Amino acid sequence: MIYMLLSVEHLTKHQNIKPIVKDVSFAIEDHDKIALIGVNGTGKTTLLRIIAGLETYEEGNMIRKNNLRISYLPQDPVFDEEDTILHQILCMDKDIKEFEAKAILGKLGIYDTARIVKHLSGGQRKRVALARALLQPCDLLLLDEPTNHLDNDMIEWLEKYLLRYSHAIFMVTHDRYFLERICDKMMEINQANIYTYEANYSQYLELKAQREEIAQANERKRQNILRTELAWMRAGVQARGTKSKERIERFHKLNAIEKPNEQENIKLDAISSRLGKKIIECENLSKAYGEHLLFHDFSYHLQRNDRIGILGANGCGKTTLLRILAKELAPDSGEVVHGDTVRIGFFKQGHEEMDMSMRVLDYIQESSNAITTMEGTYTASQMLERFLFDAKAQYMPIGRLSGGERRRLYLLKVLMQAPNILFLDEPTNDLDIQTLQILEDYLDTFNGALITVSHDRYFLDRICDKLFVFNSDKTIQQFLGGYSALMELGEKNTAVDKNEKAVKPKVSPRLSSKEKQELEMMDEHMEKLQKQIEAIDEQMEMDTQDFVKLQSLSEQREALETKIEELMERWEYLSEKQQAIEDLKKGKSR
Repeated sequence: MIYMLLSVEHLTKHQNIKPIVKDVSFAIEDHDKIALIGVNGTGKTTLLRIIAGLETYEEGNMIRKNNLRISYLPQDPVFDEEDTILHQILCMDKDIKEFEAKAILGKLGIYDTARIVKHLSGGQRKRVALARALLQPCDLLLLDEPTNHLDNDMIEWLEKYLLRYSHAIFMVTHDRYFLERICDKMMEINQANIYTYEANYSQYLELKAQREEIAQANERKRQNILRTELAWMRAGVQARGTKSKERIERFHKLNAIEKPNEQENIKLDAISSRLGKKIIECENLSKAYGEHLLFHDFSYHLQRNDRIGILGANGCGKTTLLRILAKELAPDSGEVVHGDTVRIGFFKQGHEEMDMSMRVLDYIQESSNAITTMEGTYTASQMLERFLFDAKAQYMPIGRLSGGERRRLYLLKVLMQAPNILFLDEPTNDLDIQTLQILEDYLDTFNGALITVSHDRYFLDRICDKLFVFNSDKTIQQFLGGYSALMELGEKNTAVDKNEKAVKPKVSPRLSSKEKQELEMMDEHMEKLQKQIEAIDEQMEMDTQDFVKLQSLSEQREALETKIEELMERWEYLSEKQQAIEDLKKGKSR
């Protein structure tokens, strides 16, 4: 049996006079996996906040199930700045176990759970907030850009976690592989309307094309009728009879119908300056921060049409490598040489410093008033239109734009400088799907080299034919092919190991008493192992000069970390089994 969690009826909401949603209705049912998509600035985050009960609306009704529990991951999470990471999670609900919290945080790259929140970076805060949202008991999970600030391994873990998640999910994300694999329903915001599709991402694209084709056919029919009725009106027919009055009223109603939004295939041909034979050459690059080595002995000669993606765990040095190649940061050893004609466009993480009072058009005109493409010369205003800023938006102050709209504006400014080398650092963060498609089309015709740091697997597959992969031994491996090709190679390399493992038995319909006891004791076991690691860390700080002892302590620490990893995997298996049993019981009771 399907249960309704939340029903929205005739909802209307305005923001800065602009309608976000107008007279929309939809429902969320238990077990739904819904994605909310649309161009930046259309109100996706606002709608999420309305559902979470954090923002009001002007008209309509929202009916919630009694005692509906909602867990919400915002784009900008709020914490008690003086509290520890672990306590910020455990204080939400008494049923959250310490081991469970540490396991989830570990999967998201947060290991020091005693750290004070105010010392965390923006990316770390988002990951702690994600762990908090996942662990909070709820009926409906709201996620606003959950894959931002996650590396590829973390995203793949999150995918698996949400695929077996038994409650409803309502999310905003631009990650197209994520949409494809997780969601079974798409809700698109367009011109303050909501269109719902019972489909994953690829099916949604097909159904959307069909809907738009029907809408355009209806519009052509309406225009034909209007032309006929307009001719009749101009003939000066007197509205004396009842039939004439009704016809005039029908004309005005037909004329008042809003024209459907035409989804143009916005094609942006690359704009770049001339690039000589010598581009960027680097030899034997190494970089460390203090005793923390990032990479060593990296060499590469950049080619004109290189399309390179950089992969690696968070904090491994991907952005640092980009900054060294751009000559913004000096390496500890090695050399970077630029050709005379090199002109780098560097699209960085986060927002560049913007004057919030400056108009959108003025901001772009600081870079260039006009730009020449293969199609001809375009003014700054025309380029803004191609980047989804209409005439009204161009004269707005930047401060009235959403975070995603500012990212889109910043991207256009970088491209307007006509670079011949592009460095893109997490370009897909906070950009909507339509903007990403514009960027990808642009890169198809870009006559220069591209290096990008990205966690967006679809983007990497779409754009890159070569990868720089950061390894655990602090080397950077060069791989020919895209992200999926790299993953396939990894699967082939592990196939033998997988075949050698015993086939897992089918899940028993119940947890044995031994398994129940094991699950209950895991928190205690984890705590013991963590304390042993802490004791080793203290000992290593005391014996910094004794290399032999340090080596021994380091080996002991690695062994304990391996045990913790094994324990986490066992916990995941037992938890999954327990959840499957609970779902089976719920199904029978229904």
